[in-house]
Amino acid sequence: MRVRLVVTFVLVALLSAVTATALAYRDARTAVLQRTQNTAVDDLRERVAAVAAGFDLPPDQRSLSRFAAEVSEGLGARIVVARHQDLTAVSDAYADTEGRITAELRAAVRAGDGTRFQRVEWRGEPYLVVGTPVTYADGDRRTSGLEVFAITDLRAERDDTEALLDSVREGIVPVVAVAALLALLAAGTVLRPVRKLGRATRELAAGDLGSRVAVRGHDELADLARTFNETAGALQSSDAELRAQEAKARRFVADVSHELRTPLAAMAMVATVLEEDADQLPPDAARAARTVGAETARLSRLVEDLMEISRFDAGAARLNASETDLADTVRASLALRGWTHRVTLDLPEGVRAVVDRRRVDVIVANLVGNALRHGAPPVTVTLAVVGAGGGGAPGAGAGGERVVLEVADRGPGLPPEARERVFDRFYKADEARTRTTTATATATATGPAATATGPAPPGGGPGPDGGHGPDGGPGPGAGLDGGQGSGLGMAIALENARLHGGTIEVEARRPGGGAAFTLLLPLRRTDGEGEE
Repeated sequence: MRVRLVVTFVLVALLSAVTATALAYRDARTAVLQRTQNTAVDDLRERVAAVAAGFDLPPDQRSLSRFAAEVSEGLGARIVVARHQDLTAVSDAYADTEGRITAELRAAVRAGDGTRFQRVEWRGEPYLVVGTPVTYADGDRRTSGLEVFAITDLRAERDDTEALLDSVREGIVPVVAVAALLALLAAGTVLRPVRKLGRATRELAAGDLGSRVAVRGHDELADLARTFNETAGALQSSDAELRAQEAKARRFVADVSHELRTPLAAMAMVATVLEEDADQLPPDAARAARTVGAETARLSRLVEDLMEISRFDAGAARLNASETDLADTVRASLALRGWTHRVTLDLPEGVRAVVDRRRVDVIVANLVGNALRHGAPPVTVTLAVVGAGGGGAPGAGAGGERVVLEVADRGPGLPPEARERVFDRFYKADEARTRTTTATATATATGPAATATGPAPPGGGPGPDGGHGPDGGPGPGAGLDGGQGSGLGMAIALENARLHGGTIEVEARRPGGGAAFTLLLPLRRTDGEGEE
């Protein structure tokens, strides 16, 4: 902005100086030429009148030459041409006058309408040619046929006007320099508060809500700074209030989930007993017992998922990482849930990375479960290693190498509006579905993942504090049967990927149909094995 302001000042000053110079040059040139031509016309008229008084007509060549010479002497030795019918006399016998007296001027003088003049250029030099007819002294002022032309050199006038132009042009440089200096001073005065305000705005955007601007003066910039301070103060107050409310909400969810675990465990035991004896109950009672068991299990999964999300929100989630064969981990996850024959696998051997096996199981269960439930066959799971060409991308490990696990189906895919929100908690990709049939936050192809507890896959780890499920089970977000979910499965899957330093990417609608979710994890980690 400083540069633009200075350039504007300089351009305005330069334009003003050039305009003033052009106007001054025009007026000076006009005044000089006007004065010269008026003098030339008056001098010629007076001198011709004085000499013609004793001149006899018709003249011969000698008398006409003498007439031209006498007129020239009275005009300061200007070149004079006298014409009478076919006779022509020039005061300077060596002067070339044909190119300087034009046919238009001769015709105007011959018409007898008084003195006429014309500015001409001859051989690159300016001249003023004045012509006048000689009339009889009787009352009707008849023309005598004698015509007189005087040629005045205008080079001196041209040199004077050019000298004036040079003087004015030389004055433009200091004018522009002064304008630039004034522009710099003005820019410093105006832009200094603007720069401070911009710095404070950037600090505010970076998260420093305590950033303020000093208010000086009572102009518009001071009003702007005052308004900024008021806005920043209101934003800081709102942020503090929102943070406090968010912390309360997280504590509430964590506390409620924790308090629900004990009664739910008791309910689950009772429901298990009822389900085991359901065959001995009347049909309606048996159906009710099985429904109670299923809903109790679903509620238990929801509580576990809420506790897991609370751990992520509080930053308490930890990795129990070790070097793991990823192909074996994926196959074990699918076998545990009975999905091996429903999925097409492309899992090269020997792909090993330092990961938390239980958390990778949770991710695979959610992605594949959603594809099976809401997509269409064939569902494919592809494992690959991407080299250093993707350096700097999310999920890149040392040297830029990443593990890529893609789960794709051939279903209808995700609607465009669902792509950006597929990892939101409790987001419903299809509003027509009821919550009992859709855990909406975790849709992959068109809906959510199932979440349930069950026996751990090989390599199961410790309980909830270490990120694992109760009794070493798959834990929150781990699907078993593709059934009803908590609506948090995909959110938990993404958090688990981020905990590994990776991410999950979404291709909502592939060219061949269906959706694809791609897990990106670093192939190697610099912090080595063990708990992080």
